[in-house]
Amino acid sequence: MKKSTYSAPSVQKAFKILHTIADSSFGLGVSELAKQLKIGKSTVHGITSSLEDLGVLVRDPIDKRYNMGYTLLELGRKTYGRIEWREVARPPMERLMEKVGETIFLGIMNGDHITILDVVESYNEMKITSPPGTRLPLLAGATGKAFLSQLEEKRAREIVQKMGLNRFTVKSVTDPKIFLRQVEETKKKGYAIDDEEYLLGVRAIAAPIQMISLPPAAIWAVGFTSSLNDQKMKRIVPEVQEAAQDIIRSIKT
Repeated sequence: MKKSTYSAPSVQKAFKILHTIADSSFGLGVSELAKQLKIGKSTVHGITSSLEDLGVLVRDPIDKRYNMGYTLLELGRKTYGRIEWREVARPPMERLMEKVGETIFLGIMNGDHITILDVVESYNEMKITSPPGTRLPLLAGATGKAFLSQLEEKRAREIVQKMGLNRFTVKSVTDPKIFLRQVEETKKKGYAIDDEEYLLGVRAIAAPIQMISLPPAAIWAVGFTSSLNDQKMKRIVPEVQEAAQDIIRSIKT
């Protein structure tokens, strides 16, 4: 007896849209998707809107193009981490924690926020920690500078203008010109500093993990000001940068 199959046209169209957007370099709008896939604009609009609501797609507010979001990554982060990021990033993260004695985070840019992919906790009794899957504000302290440093200057400026800069603490940088200047410095130096800009009493050093084939990622060390004094911050900078490069080398091999 011939085996029957069930076909769900909307699901098939949704996956065609996802594959097409994933293969594009700068995202695609509804009209472009409709033309490429020969699907009606109203159908494309309905599917992309639903996928956007779910966080599977993110829509640029400026040019209205859709790019891939990371809801699928968050849903399957355990599998994703085991297959890819945890394999390549966990050893450098563990070595970094042993060297600096502070909690180490790995995160990825996920639309308008950061998603923590992995964490190696400090041995200290008092430590900063958050579980994988936690969302952080995109434009917060060192991580915000590290992520935006991987984007084109125009795109970084658009994000800052759209989202605005929150005053998380009295030390938060809320002037767009100053923040964007720090982003450019991060791009040149390869690291960013957070001196109680996101949380009072907490400092951080972040280094970008920039790969053409992957979304912007970063690694950062976080600790209390009582532990991360000026001298230790200077010593940790090259260690964090080295860990970022170790991860990049591991991904390439």
